[in-house]
Amino acid sequence: MTGYQILRGVQHYVGKIRTMRNEIRTQRFMNGLPADIRKDIGWPDMYANGRHIDQ
Repeated sequence: MTGYQILRGVQHYVGKIRTMRNEIRTQRFMNGLPADIRKDIGWPDMYANGRHIDQ
């Protein structure tokens, strides 16, 4: 493995961690909204079994 391949692997891993943290942060924010607002925007109906429908 070259140094470049190692760097790309680390960048990929860090990107995945960043995405997971952003999703968790968004879920916490959305769950903190009042129930009537969550219902108006369709939260959590957009999610089935904890995963987004588009996945």
